Amino acid sequence: MKNTKVTLTRLLPEDREQFILDNQWAFKYGALEEFGMRDDHMDDDGEIISRKTIEGCIDDPKNDTYRIVCEGENVGGVIVKIDPEAQHNELEILFVSPAYHSKGIGYGAWLELEALYPKTKVWETVTPYFEKRNIHFYVNKCGFHIVEFFYDKDEESDPQEGPSEMFRFQKVMNSGA
Repeated sequence: MKNTKVTLTRLLPEDREQFILDNQWAFKYGALEEFGMRDDHMDDDGEIISRKTIEGCIDDPKNDTYRIVCEGENVGGVIVKIDPEAQHNELEILFVSPAYHSKGIGYGAWLELEALYPKTKVWETVTPYFEKRNIHFYVNKCGFHIVEFFYDKDEESDPQEGPSEMFRFQKVMNSGA
């Protein structure tokens, strides 16, 4: 399993705008690969993940936001919600810039997250049903299990929040921590 050495550095205020743009491009890239330009999962601004959603995650005081850095370059980002009492933590956002896909960077970032939060009992995350790369990554590389699928064909998804068709994943950590 490829594991490229990366570091996670706290998001700096001056890098916030580029972080948002990089995040949106990474998600849009996946949708365009799957659906092409006809994708109907994008919001009115042509984004899979809205600026409002990303900003809400960055600004949430329970969340920690990091840049993924490899060889001095910003190559992605991570936002995690940490519950210090229950240690049931959430991976809100993890993205790797498309130019750096398939280099082990996402897995390296995941290993860094596990090391940063060793007391975590359970990690949880979600990803859209069409993100096959993400599903493979979470299940086959990181050890998550799919625990739920959100689908309601009669319910319109909120364009600000993305598609309603999402997989929810959990990873139960060793209790030896």
